Amino acid sequence: MTLATPTEAEPAAIVEPVQSAPVIAIASIILSMALVAIGNGLMFAFVPVRLGAEGFPPSWAGLILTGLSAGGMAGCFLTGRMVSRVGHARVFMTFSALIILSCVVVSIRVDPWLWIPARALYGFAISGLFIVAQSWLNDVVENHIRGRVTAFFYVAYVVGLGVGSYLLSHIDAMTNAAPVVAIAFGALSIIPVGLTRLRTPPPPPIATIALRRAWQISPVGLAGMLAVGGLSMMVAGFAPIHATAIGFGKDQVALLLFAMPLGTLLFQLPLGWISDRTDRRYVLVAASLIVIGAGLLATGADGSVLLWMIAVYMVWSGATESIYSIASAHANDRAEKDDLVLLSSTMLFAWSLSGFVIPGVATALTAFTGTGAFIFIAIAIAAVYCAFVVWRLTQAQAVPAAESGDFAPLSAQAPPAAELAYPSAEEQEAGEGRPAGMS
Repeated sequence: MTLATPTEAEPAAIVEPVQSAPVIAIASIILSMALVAIGNGLMFAFVPVRLGAEGFPPSWAGLILTGLSAGGMAGCFLTGRMVSRVGHARVFMTFSALIILSCVVVSIRVDPWLWIPARALYGFAISGLFIVAQSWLNDVVENHIRGRVTAFFYVAYVVGLGVGSYLLSHIDAMTNAAPVVAIAFGALSIIPVGLTRLRTPPPPPIATIALRRAWQISPVGLAGMLAVGGLSMMVAGFAPIHATAIGFGKDQVALLLFAMPLGTLLFQLPLGWISDRTDRRYVLVAASLIVIGAGLLATGADGSVLLWMIAVYMVWSGATESIYSIASAHANDRAEKDDLVLLSSTMLFAWSLSGFVIPGVATALTAFTGTGAFIFIAIAIAAVYCAFVVWRLTQAQAVPAAESGDFAPLSAQAPPAAELAYPSAEEQEAGEGRPAGMS
């Protein structure tokens, strides 16, 4: 018999530190993304307010938003290749640097022609940043805490957006102070990830886009991504443009954008809880009806007091984000483990395509009918999707609640990340390799 030496027994003593490492890694990534969100929220509020104050028509702000969406679409499809070459940490810091560069360009002078490529660069970087962060977290967290980590990640990001938007009320929008503050938060966001000792996930697989297969898996889920990509851009992207155009000042716009994420927190958790206990499609119908109702109220909120407009837009934003999260959960309930990467990649494509096309249509209509056009587009999208889900309820049976996955709140303002790390065997058995996200 051979006695164990102290050296041989040593691995057992270091199990606990190895288990605690992901907690530190999780904190670093979430903190970095929260700092990024503060700067991003500030710039989302600043751009339409400054353009309006300079006398530019609202269609310019719409074009800039379309450029942002185009950049985001490119980021969704190039990020995987970048990560394959240099790894998650380097790509994360690269995208953070590009966000800083975007803010620098905006600070040079007020020129819509200059701001369009600058914000397109931001769209490219933030999409890639979100994909890297989500896939990195999915690689290091264990299944039993994945839902809680995902929820905390998105709550931190959404709250950061609101805080950043509210900062504009304390900054002179007629100076370059807002881009400078955003640059500062972008620089700070690099520090936590730059100092992390988080292990690097394996190289990502090649993303596969298969619309037909995704449709076979979940027509409601795929249609949900096609709907919510444009719907979220209508509600979140055009809200500050419209508010500025109808005469609200920067402080009022900042307050509106601060309140909208609160609606996300108020609606997602209860609707998600209900969706875990019934057919998710019933909850999708209810959320779509809320979006339609809030949109109809928004048409009459233009000349109303600010508090009424804030209440309407909180409901509108919260219901929109809920459609995104529940449609994602519904799709993954119906996917086999071998289809998880394919499904997430295809959902990413659908979300990106809608997020690019719909803002362009809204911008074109804005030039002729005014900024209120986005409200009617959002209502139409929600109505079509609601009708489609009702029809699907008559065509397919529900997945039993006991076989469905756990709901986690996601953000429609960030892309649903294609898997950049191979799901572990344990993950696949649990069916948790879901497309997380921007949601």
